[in-house]
Order: sequence, then C-alpha cells, then structure tokens
Amino acid sequence: MSPPASQSSICKNYSRLGLLLGAGLLVLAALAVYWNSLGTAFIFDDIPAVERNATIRQLWPLWRALNPPHDGSGVSGRPLVNLSLAVNYALGGQEVKGYHLANTMLHALAALTLWGLLRRTLRVDGAAPRPDAEFLAWICPLVWTVHPLLTESVVCVVQRNEILGSLFYLLTLYTFARGVSVSKEARLSAPSQGVPSESRWLALSILSCLAGMASKEIVATAPLLVLLYDRTFAAGSFRTAWSSRRKYYVALATTWLLLALLVWQNRQRGGTVGFGLHVTPWEYLLTQCHALVLYLKLSFWPHPLVLDYGWPLVRSLGEVWWQALLVLTLLTGTGVALVRKPAVGFLGASFFVLLAPSSSFVPLVSQTMAEHRMYLPLAAVLVLVVTGGQALLGRKALAVALAGAILLGVATVYRNRDYRTELGIWSDTVAKRPDNARAHGNLGRTYLGLGRWAEAVAACSEELRLAPGYNGDARANLGRALTELGRAADALPYFEDGLRMKPDSFDLHHNYGVALAALGRWPEAEFQYRAAALLRPDFAEVHNNLANTLAKVGRLPEALIHYEMALRLAPDFVQAEINWGRALAEAGRMEEALRHFENVVRARPDASTQVDLAGVLAAAGRPAEATAHYETALHLQPDNALAHCGLGNALARLGRFDEAISQYEAAVRLQPALAEAQHNLGAALMRAGRSTEALPHFEATVRLLPDSADAYHELALVLGGLKQWDQAVRHEEEALRLRPDFAEAREHLAWLRGQ
Repeated sequence: MSPPASQSSICKNYSRLGLLLGAGLLVLAALAVYWNSLGTAFIFDDIPAVERNATIRQLWPLWRALNPPHDGSGVSGRPLVNLSLAVNYALGGQEVKGYHLANTMLHALAALTLWGLLRRTLRVDGAAPRPDAEFLAWICPLVWTVHPLLTESVVCVVQRNEILGSLFYLLTLYTFARGVSVSKEARLSAPSQGVPSESRWLALSILSCLAGMASKEIVATAPLLVLLYDRTFAAGSFRTAWSSRRKYYVALATTWLLLALLVWQNRQRGGTVGFGLHVTPWEYLLTQCHALVLYLKLSFWPHPLVLDYGWPLVRSLGEVWWQALLVLTLLTGTGVALVRKPAVGFLGASFFVLLAPSSSFVPLVSQTMAEHRMYLPLAAVLVLVVTGGQALLGRKALAVALAGAILLGVATVYRNRDYRTELGIWSDTVAKRPDNARAHGNLGRTYLGLGRWAEAVAACSEELRLAPGYNGDARANLGRALTELGRAADALPYFEDGLRMKPDSFDLHHNYGVALAALGRWPEAEFQYRAAALLRPDFAEVHNNLANTLAKVGRLPEALIHYEMALRLAPDFVQAEINWGRALAEAGRMEEALRHFENVVRARPDASTQVDLAGVLAAAGRPAEATAHYETALHLQPDNALAHCGLGNALARLGRFDEAISQYEAAVRLQPALAEAQHNLGAALMRAGRSTEALPHFEATVRLLPDSADAYHELALVLGGLKQWDQAVRHEEEALRLRPDFAEAREHLAWLRGQ
C-alpha cells in the first residue's frame, strides 16, 4: 500500500534536504582543508605548465588553448586541462588563488560524483537496503576528500590533470550506473514501455569517457572498469553485459582512438615515458612493487608525505622480494574475490586497474613513484576499508570513520603549510629524500629566485654530485648562481658542458648570455640571447637583456625594438622601461628618456626610480626639477649615496655651492668608493678656494679611476696650484701616458717644468 500523497511529499522534501546538506558538507570540507593552500606559489611542474605556457594566454580561438605544448610538461597531450588553465588565465592572469580555488572546487565535484556513484551502486546492487546505507555512501567520499595523501594532487596546480581525469572517470561510471538503474526502474514499473532515458545516460557516459581521455591517460582503463562494474553490479556476467549493451561498449571503446591520437602527437612525453629509455620493463615493474606497498601504507598512515621521490629504481627482485610477494598475494586475493565476493573483488580490481597505466611495466622514468597517482585509487581503498569495517562493527565503524575524517582533515591542513612557499616545500623534500638530485636542484632554483646565491651554489652543486649526468638545467642554475656571485668566469664551463648535453635549453643559453655580458663579451652574449629568444620568443627578460647588450655596443635602434618587445610581452616589467630610458639618455635623447622615467616613477615611485628621473631632468638642463626628485628620493631613502651626489650636482648647477658641498660630503661618507662624488666634491672645494681640502678627494678619484687621464690631469692642476711641482709633473706624465694626444695635459706639463 502506498503512503498518502502528503506523506510522500514530505519524505521527498526530507530526501532533497538531506542531499543538499550532504553535498554542502562535502564542498565545505574540501574548502576547509584546502583554504590555507589558496595562496601557494606555482611550484615544480606548474612552472612550465602555467608560467611558461604561451598556449593559455588567450581563450579564443579555442583551438589554441586545446593545443598544449608538446614539451613533456603536465599539460602535454591533455587539451582539456590546458583549456581549463586558459580559463583561469582569462579570469585572473597568473594570480595563483584562482588556480588553486579551481582545483579545490573540481576536487569537491569529484567527491560529489563519487558519492553519487556509491549511492547509485547500492541501488543497482539489487540487494536489500543495508542499515545506514546513505550515511555509508556519504562518509566514504568525505574521508577521501580530506585525506592528506591527496594534497599533492589538489595543491599542485598542474595536477589538475589528475583531478579532471578522475572526475571524468567517475562521471563515466556514474552516468552508466544511472542509465542501468533507470532501465531497471522503468522495466519494473512499466515493463511494456521503452526506456529512452537509459540511452541518454549511456551517451553521457561515452562523452564523459571521451573528455577523460583528453584530460589524462589514466582514463584508458575506463571502458574495462565499466564492463567489470556492469558484470558485478548490474548484468551479473560478462556475457550478459556484452549482449545487453554491445553498442554502448563498442562506442565506449572508440574513445581510445582520441587517446591514441593524443599519445601519438606527444610521443614519449618529451623522452620521459615509454620503452628504450635506459629502464627495462622488468626494473620498472619491480620498482612499482615497492611503490604500490608504499601507496597502501600512506593510505593508512599518511606520513611522511613527499612532493618528489625522484627516480629511484629497483634493479633486482631481491631488493623488493617481500613487497612483490605482498602485491602478488593481493592480486590473487582480488581474483578470488571477483568470483566469490564480486563487490569486494571489484574494489580490489579497481585499485590495480586505476594504477595500471602508471604503475605496471611501462616506464615513466621522470617519476618512478608519485603520490598524485593515488588520487582515484585511494577511493577504492577507502571504500573497501569503510564498508568492510561497517560490515564487521556496524554503526561503530561509521563513527570511527567520521572521527578519522576529522583527524585526516587536520593532517591535510598541516601538510598544506609545507606548500606555502617554494623554499618550504623543497626544503621539506630535501630533508625527507636527501638522495633526490632533482629536489636539490629545485631547492637551488628557489634560492636563485630569492637572491641567495651562495646557498643556490651549494644546492646545485649537490644536485650535480648526486646526478652528474643529469640534464643541463642543473648546470644552468649553478652557472647563474656563480655569475651573480661575481664568478662569471667560473660559470662558463658549466654552461658549455650543459649546452653539449642539452643544446636546445632556453635556461642554458639565457644564463650563458648573462655570464658573458658580465664579462663584457658583448658579441658572444648577443649570440646566446638570440638563441634563447628563438626558443622562447615570449619571454620578456631575454628581450630586455638582448636590448641591453645591443645598447652597450651602440646599436641603439635594434635595442629599442627589443625593449619595446619586452614591455609588450610584460607591460609591468619596470626594469625594462628603466633600461630603455637609460639607453636613450646615454644616447642623448633626453626628452624620450624622460617619458620612460616618468612612466617608471608612476609605476614604482621608490628612491631608485626617483634618482633615475632626476638624473635625466638634470641632463636635460632642468636642475630645479631634478632637485625636487632627488630630495624625494632622500626622503624615501636618506642613506642613498647616488641621490646625495645627484642632488649636489643639481645644486651646483643652480649656483648653490655650499649646499652642493654638503651633499657631496654626505655621498662620500656613505660610499667612499663613489668616484663621481669624490671628484665633484674636490671640484666644488676648489671653486670655493679650499684647495688643500680638495686635494685628498682628487687623490681618491685617481685611486678609483686609475685608467682615467682626466683624473690625473685634474690632480696635477691641484698639485700645481699648491706648488707641489714634482708630484704635479709625475701625474701629468701619467695622464699623457694614458692619452698621448691630451693637448691640455701637454701644455700644463710644459708650464710645470718651467717652474
């Protein structure tokens, strides 16, 4: 007998309310545990996939975003992942919070889909409703959502490929389950009527699988797992499943064609995946025995978690005999369960099937083990544990699972703290895996970004010690650190060795150019910068550095083209505009230089930019305006010696010599090695008739500029005025030695010898 309509309506309302509450709690749980990760910087594979990925810079036309670079990065061969990053870029550029929030919400959506799949599976099973079945279906995705083993997948932006691939994998299963359940319900309620809803849900399942193939290669196993799901929970046998839904399975299998095309376009993922990469299938299979046992251990005790395990390899069975025995036992148990307890067998098989693309025998040599591979397989483990516990302990198991979810969520929040900065996560990784050369290299690269050159040298040197045959990027970073320490000559061999190993490395060419420029080897630096620009024409810094080099050799028109290109690529690249202005000023094009420095001061009104603008104003014959900007600079930074010196120059031009002397004295006190300040102070003192006081400053100028004929000549003039004839003669002779055609020095020397 059916309940009254009002009672049925109330039940439906309560059911909807429960669903909304459950969904809201899952989303809130995801946001709660990952909220402190939203400001995490781009790290590791995020850098090539986001920061250096030119294909996400525009959302339209779509084909550009759907054609990711074939460089072995996390978006290679994954067009939907690349498109999602392009959407992020269109909404907020490279602001990290948007990318992390998108990852978190996609993770929450995957949890909701898992919940829906579990609820639907309990209905498809056909068995009598189990006690607390709804709560059981909900608690499993909750524990999965907050589990710290998933932090790498959610916090690392590029691991969106794992989340999207898993989401579409789950949607493939969920929509299939919906179609099957709709079919059963329709047949039971109205056997004579057709079931058009089933075909629509199955079509959505095929589309979901197709989208998954465009997101990550793990979805390759989805058609097989759907067939196993059908056999276990719907059809009862493979034969019935095939005969009932033959057309569906054929269509589902055609999605492999898209995957095959994407894999072919991205062959060997930049030389990191596939056979013939100096790692045999047997060695990789043995390594995965160790990895699978580690993954299972981390599922139950998620500590220590490591961002990058490097590329450890197991060479012989003796190294992992017990892990191999355990994996073989679990595989055997799964096979037995598939016959005797199909639901349990399905969960065990799901674990192995989901991991098969990355953890079987096809070598992935860049990462032989990685926690992000457990993103979806962890769900199978947790569902098996929670449902098994519920079967043994009843409601107590669900209470334990809820308490466990709270503890795991707290652990996830704490793990996210390691990701707050690149320095934090790579220091953590090196501490946990001190034999991981790549971790040391990434730590060194992080130190480079922080300007901690000596620490960068130490970390990069350790990387090369651990992996001397590793790619040239390690040498690029070490060479750059040595260059910044003023050891450019020591850096050159590292760049040369690196380019022999990796001749198409942007970082090697660019950093080699920086070192050559530091040594004043401008033509060679230009060659390296141009090679780097060919490899990454969208990188603003290389155009800026190339422009600086061209300006140094007097090729200003060419330099201006590259300054303009740098600013077009990065409109907020203030240093490029500063360099552009300086180049124009050195060429005497003051009015043009002035416009650039005015832009700079508006964008970055600090002491340094105020000094630059004041210098151009002074050179343009506007000392009064220059004075105001020098004074602003000194207000911002009272110990800025260049500002004191520049202000002294401007005051001297205005005839305010006493004030100028005071500013020069401040500059010399702050920076005794500032030759311009020493010279100008001496000149101002001479003008004031204080020759004796001026003498030590001219002597200091000669010490600071030992190759300057003018400095020797001016010192000789001061010494002559003080009637120190012998010393004056000696300095004038030195001026003529440096510049034999120095007519004024020759005339003064003749006069001195006549005294």
